[in-house]
Amino acid sequence: MARAHLLLLVSASLTLLACNRASEPDRSADASPDTRAQGTAARPATRQPPGARPGGPRPGDAPPPGAGPAEVVWDAPAAWPKADNPSPMRKATYKIPRAAGDAEDGELSVSQAGGTIDQNLARWAGQFDQKLADVKRQERTVNGIKVTVVEIHGAYKGMAMPGAPAAAPKAGEALLGAIAATSPPTFFKLTGPEKTVVGAQRDFDRFVGSLHAK
Repeated sequence: MARAHLLLLVSASLTLLACNRASEPDRSADASPDTRAQGTAARPATRQPPGARPGGPRPGDAPPPGAGPAEVVWDAPAAWPKADNPSPMRKATYKIPRAAGDAEDGELSVSQAGGTIDQNLARWAGQFDQKLADVKRQERTVNGIKVTVVEIHGAYKGMAMPGAPAAAPKAGEALLGAIAATSPPTFFKLTGPEKTVVGAQRDFDRFVGSLHAK
């Protein structure tokens, strides 16, 4: 009787031990395939930089930080005398000698500002009552710097100062412009009577071709 009771206790103990082992979770299932494989390190997930857009930047966007130099320098033609800057927003101002028959000189201004290339080109086009799609535009690379060069002709009304009335449009004007992809963009804007601006085309092209990182 005592032997039968002992056998019953042993049998119950073995059954309980088997149940406990069966209830333990399979820890190998929690490990990732990379960490389970011998000799293979886990790979971190790829992360996009803050502000990145799926598919990359859109045409006309300003360059992201680090995409271009902070500033550029240039060689101005000897025929363009330097003038005083009318505002602290200007980095430089040059006078473009008038062509024979024109009533006034042209002017080239240099400035830096934010905004996309298309936004600034649309602003320039609006000063001539034109649409951005109608602006003559060319993309160039100058000494490793991306430059957008534009040409606009028509009646020019310029940009009125805050609180001042808009200027009356001046017929027969033109604009040669270049936007260098610095951070922020650098703007070179030559305006004046059409004959003077057209006559300065060759010097303007050499001017743009001289741009290089500071």
